Amino acid sequence: MKLYLASHSKARKKLLEKTGLNFKILPVKIKEQTRRGNLSYFQLVQNNARKKAESASLKVAEGIIIAADTVCVQGGKIFGKPKNIPEARRMLKRFSRKPQVVYTGIAVIEKIKGKGIGRGKERLLTDFEKTKVYMDKLSDQEISAYFRKVSPLDKAGGFDIQGRGAFFIKKIEGCFCNVVGLPMRKLYLLFKKLNLKVFLPLFAICPVLFAIMGCSTEYNLATKKEEKYYYSTDQEVQMGKAINKSVEKALKFSNDPLVQKRIADIGKKIAAVSDRKEIDYHFRVLDDDVVNAVSLPGGYIYVNSGLVDEADNDDELACVLAHEVGHIVARHSIKKLQAMQSYAILRVLVAVAPGTSEVGGAADAAYLQFLLGYSRQDELLADQLGARYAKLAGYDPHGMITFLTKLQEINRRSPLRERSYYKTHPYVPDRIRVVKQEIGEQIDFGDYINIEDETHK
Repeated sequence: MKLYLASHSKARKKLLEKTGLNFKILPVKIKEQTRRGNLSYFQLVQNNARKKAESASLKVAEGIIIAADTVCVQGGKIFGKPKNIPEARRMLKRFSRKPQVVYTGIAVIEKIKGKGIGRGKERLLTDFEKTKVYMDKLSDQEISAYFRKVSPLDKAGGFDIQGRGAFFIKKIEGCFCNVVGLPMRKLYLLFKKLNLKVFLPLFAICPVLFAIMGCSTEYNLATKKEEKYYYSTDQEVQMGKAINKSVEKALKFSNDPLVQKRIADIGKKIAAVSDRKEIDYHFRVLDDDVVNAVSLPGGYIYVNSGLVDEADNDDELACVLAHEVGHIVARHSIKKLQAMQSYAILRVLVAVAPGTSEVGGAADAAYLQFLLGYSRQDELLADQLGARYAKLAGYDPHGMITFLTKLQEINRRSPLRERSYYKTHPYVPDRIRVVKQEIGEQIDFGDYINIEDETHK
């Protein structure tokens, strides 16, 4: 049975294409209801989606028709597609100040061809999805620059989360695909209710897509909490491999085999005592004088040669490596990606799926996010774990304190550069306090100066 998508939306088309299903575009023109009246928001979008599906079904003798309608809601006001650039500008400016809720209604019609009057039949089901979207505050210059690259007029709310718009999405709560305009999980559930087998190939052709939409709950040994993950460990490792390929192409590694071996040997000891041993860890030295280190999903850790030069001994290097291992154990990179829910990250996973070979710019974008650093609370936990793992591996955890003190002095003397280590980290006294608490040392007055975050527990 033929499959039809009753929509002009390029975003919906691309999203459905990712499933590997064969379908045809069957655009319709109906007057979408934009005033809620006595309807709830989800009833409004469901009604519009149903009207689109019913209009499209008149054009075919048989088949399966998919239709959807998306609106953004903020402060009780409904926003659809902007009519012009000034309206799009006002809309995006408003959304960047306060979060909005995206509603998408979805309708599926199965039309079965029959002979004679009344022999044919239709089955119709509708559903909806809602997602809360948080944006960074945007300046007029940023909005103008965005509109020069992306047309907002064909997008509900005037932005595309699956493209350049992902750069200013702080986080979302709910389904990512819903913000794109087609909630794939709800579409799948409607197909199941209609007992349609056409959707089954999705799992064989594009398992990555649905892995993102589902989630599992696991106990995190680092945080001592039950946490939900959209990505499995295998997917995290594959993602790390994809980003690592991007790093290998773009950056230069140190050609000193003794330095590489030194870091690898220290890192191996740290990984052996960490709370996460189901993955392989990779430790590499980059030829870069910036004092920096970064960890990627799946066990990839890079240390710049500039940081190696500043370390006085193996104890300090061990504490830096243990800090980065702590990020991986606590899955801070995965949590950051989940908070972003960027379509670029979906591209990273798809790029490493069977049958694909090109990672493209998605891995570069992901690597940039990790260079920008983690939250301050994540950094404090990584410090705590770093001191613990360094001690368990036979190194002096005081190396964390001496290296932090040294970095504080380096940063005072030097201008802050784009990739400076600990650029987004908490104040050094706060970090030293956390390390002292971990190794059982007494806290003095100086350890409480410049503290801006709550004590990590």
